Amino acid sequence: MDIDMLLGRFDGQTRLLLVSLLSGASGVVRALNVFRKQRRSDPQQQPRSLNTLLKTLCQEEICPETQDRQLAVKPLVCLFPVSFKQNLLSFIHLVHSHLLPSSVLPLLVCLSQDPGPDPWVTALVRQVERDLGAPAGKPLHTELCSQRLKELSESLVGTGSAGGWALCLGGQNAASACLSGSGLSDLGTQRKRKSCVTLDSDAEETEQQSKRIKTDFSNPVEGVDGGEGPTAAEPGIREETTGKLSVVSTDASAEELNPAPSTDLCDALDEHIQASVLQIKELLESQTEWDQSSTDVFRVLNECDHAQVEVLCNMLSLPDVPEQTLTKLCSCLLALTPDLSYSTAATLIRSLLLGKVVSLTEPASRCLVTAATSLCSRYARPSCDALIRPLLEEKNIGNPQAELLDRLIVDCLEPQHRLLLLQVTFKLVWSETVLSVIHSLLDSKPELSEEIFTHFTEQLVSQAPRFTKSMKFAKMMLTVLTKYNSHVTVALKHSLSSCLTLNETFLKKSLQAALKRITHA
Repeated sequence: MDIDMLLGRFDGQTRLLLVSLLSGASGVVRALNVFRKQRRSDPQQQPRSLNTLLKTLCQEEICPETQDRQLAVKPLVCLFPVSFKQNLLSFIHLVHSHLLPSSVLPLLVCLSQDPGPDPWVTALVRQVERDLGAPAGKPLHTELCSQRLKELSESLVGTGSAGGWALCLGGQNAASACLSGSGLSDLGTQRKRKSCVTLDSDAEETEQQSKRIKTDFSNPVEGVDGGEGPTAAEPGIREETTGKLSVVSTDASAEELNPAPSTDLCDALDEHIQASVLQIKELLESQTEWDQSSTDVFRVLNECDHAQVEVLCNMLSLPDVPEQTLTKLCSCLLALTPDLSYSTAATLIRSLLLGKVVSLTEPASRCLVTAATSLCSRYARPSCDALIRPLLEEKNIGNPQAELLDRLIVDCLEPQHRLLLLQVTFKLVWSETVLSVIHSLLDSKPELSEEIFTHFTEQLVSQAPRFTKSMKFAKMMLTVLTKYNSHVTVALKHSLSSCLTLNETFLKKSLQAALKRITHA
């Protein structure tokens, strides 16, 4: 029966969930996203709708048999493809706490009565039964799987000279790969008969996939049945073979069996934050337009502490977000209410912008400028600490960074933030880029106290010998002497006069004339 006809039996809200479950390998994640969104919009109605959906899937439906074209009656759920059934059961396993057992159990019965059961569906049915409190009587795997495991275990024991993995695989190089009984006996007199075995299954077809299996040649069944098996502390036996079977040291396998860093990162987040991470990642990878529901996904940021935000940024790879996506992401961040905390905003600005701005080799793109100016306007102090200050401390920045900094200072910062940045420059080794920023700060004419101006003048005099031919330094000096002449005391005038004697630019006479015009009552 056509899928569209099946979906036509359901209302719009339920159909959206079913379409998600029909979307292949990502169906469970998409269904979870839909479930959470619908639950947020109507916390009471959504579980009832889900229970109604399960009951509807159990309703009998008349359909033609494909072989003899006779009519048959089947539960509606059996008419869906196998991938849908797998996704549906996985989804129920994750949200079973929100469902009524009276709705789930009939569905499991319908799936169990399917004339052509899929092994994964059978295993998932038994898992959901356990979730609902059924005793763990039958194993999750099928009888056929049990038989294959038994045969595999017997093959591992090996009763003849060509037993073990060589007999199990039946490969062309089996004879050279297997370990003979006499060889094992000789090895046993010298060292323990324990090692770590690496099996490359179907290497010709799946070269990138391999399984690392631990086994004990003296008692292999223990390892298969879940016994202790070889430990990392026991030495491995290193043998070189020409077949698929190769023996490696336990140290090497221990390194490969270490958990992935992403797992450790995930463990640092609460479950609902992990779910939001999946939603945000899917949103960042999508090519569709973002709407109000996109903004709702980012509300989790207001629930995270500083450490969790750091983990979240790493999991989402925010420094690698494309610039085209950056503007949409910043729009969602700016739409959040209440505003982000200082630490959260600073972490996000550092992750999203700092790397991109540092790596600029040409003027910033419109998307990057828009993102930077919008975030800096809303979160000025975090931007100063997480973006502008680190840029000023960078030694290898050039004109592209200076142009963006000038724009941020002029368009986005309040006078108090400009004053803070000016004080930051007192502690830096000045460069041409820093001079450009200082000039922009002075042009905005922040309110300088006598103490701050004195400190700045001292820094000016000490840096002057390095910029005797710099036009940027000369223009900055001219700004000081014209816009801040009322701050220049007799002592400072003497220091500035000695500083000007070092200047070698064509502005030297203009600088000396400006200094000469400064008089004191």
